[in-house]
Amino acid sequence: MTGNEPEILIEAKNGLGRITLNRPRAINALNHTMVQAMAEALLEWSTDDTIRAVVVAGAGERGLCAGGDIVAIYHDAKDGGTGTQDFWRDEYILNAAIGRYPKPYVAIMDGIVMGGGIGISAHGNVRIVTERSSLAMPEVGIGFIPDVGGTYLLSRAPGELGTHIALTTGRMKAGDAIALGFADHFVPAEALDKFVAALESGSVDEALAEYSQPAPESDVFAQQSWIDAAYSADSVGEIVERLRASDVPEAQAAAETILGKSPAALGATLRSLRHARQLDTLEEVLNEEYRVSLASLKTHDLVEGIRAQVVDKDRNPAWSPATLADVTDADLDAYFQPLGDLELGLAADEGDR
Repeated sequence: MTGNEPEILIEAKNGLGRITLNRPRAINALNHTMVQAMAEALLEWSTDDTIRAVVVAGAGERGLCAGGDIVAIYHDAKDGGTGTQDFWRDEYILNAAIGRYPKPYVAIMDGIVMGGGIGISAHGNVRIVTERSSLAMPEVGIGFIPDVGGTYLLSRAPGELGTHIALTTGRMKAGDAIALGFADHFVPAEALDKFVAALESGSVDEALAEYSQPAPESDVFAQQSWIDAAYSADSVGEIVERLRASDVPEAQAAAETILGKSPAALGATLRSLRHARQLDTLEEVLNEEYRVSLASLKTHDLVEGIRAQVVDKDRNPAWSPATLADVTDADLDAYFQPLGDLELGLAADEGDR
């Protein structure tokens, strides 16, 4: 991609609305302009009788989308966070629109799909993974909390598998993604071009029948017994204790992984997941995630986490509070405070479902 190419390619052709994220050097990281362009195209195509289905993909070989542009968020958070606040508002509104889209929304989740990339794909109604797929919600590693409807998906995974993925920032391969409810169909990467061509000439069901294959086994799903036993605890501290007491090596490794993440973000994430499990709609969950996200913008850990992972890359964040034991109920309560006039205010429209 040259500096003159657009960051997102939008085309309507042969009955398909095609959206291609076009920042391959950044693994197609989302920015506000791209979100707005997607929203505009989806709205237009939703009532265009010549468009039978929408296909969303990423340029390059590395992935659909590595998430939001967190370096931009880092600088904006240091300056007050108003730009990020507007970006997230439009992004979450887009996530909700995808979740209730009235036509087939075919997300090609090839390669890396993280954070915001999950938000523009895993709420769709036709979600394709390949042998190269690697899905994750890695937010607690930068002092943030899973958003873009991620807590809706994670909280609805079998048992406590979603809690495990959220607190460890674990990667889901194709089989995991399907087993945990983040994807629907497995199509080999080499068949993707033919699959999309089949969408142009026939129906989505016909293309899937021709090119989808049985999903690989899920490594994470196979470990559900020890995961459920540990992650059903009421606090992150107790989860870590249960993991450390387990005789399963993977459980002990998970405990050490969790202890490297932001203690406050871990606590807020566990509470978010428990809340999301009690809410009925994606819109309700996004409303709460928006409160949590805006609160995160004001925290020490979000700026520090992005600094350590992406800006200075020393991989040595100084979290505050520093340990799980130091995180108070008041610290966690602060993430969930009502926003007043700033509330996202999404409501599920039964006519759209």
